[in-house]
Amino acid sequence: MADDDKWGIIHIYSSFNNTIVHVTDITGAETISRFTSGMVTDKGRLQGGAFPAMKAAKKAAEEAQEKGLEGVHIRVRAPGGTQQKIPGQGAQPAIRAVTRSGLDVGKIEDVTPVPHDSTRQKGGKRGRRSQSP
Repeated sequence: MADDDKWGIIHIYSSFNNTIVHVTDITGAETISRFTSGMVTDKGRLQGGAFPAMKAAKKAAEEAQEKGLEGVHIRVRAPGGTQQKIPGQGAQPAIRAVTRSGLDVGKIEDVTPVPHDSTRQKGGKRGRRSQSP
């Protein structure tokens, strides 16, 4: 990790329906490359799968190398909030494709947003109670 100019960040957002691979510079301000699973497959039902995510990550990593990046940090994100906190099935194959592409990998971190508080749950003060016959 000698020169920060040759390092970037790969943001992998993986949900149940799609995987987005976004390569930025080290500050995260300038986009270098962006591919989604939907851009590499013609079947809508496959967008959340492993193989299209792997292809998208490979394309993004190749484009990043062409533009001069030598190493990357990886940030993995799931939908989070009140939705699912676990990344979709495209996250791990995307990470694997990036590591095999020839880019040096620094940190891999999970940046899924976790709520510290949320809206009040449905059911009232005593919760949901079942009706006894």
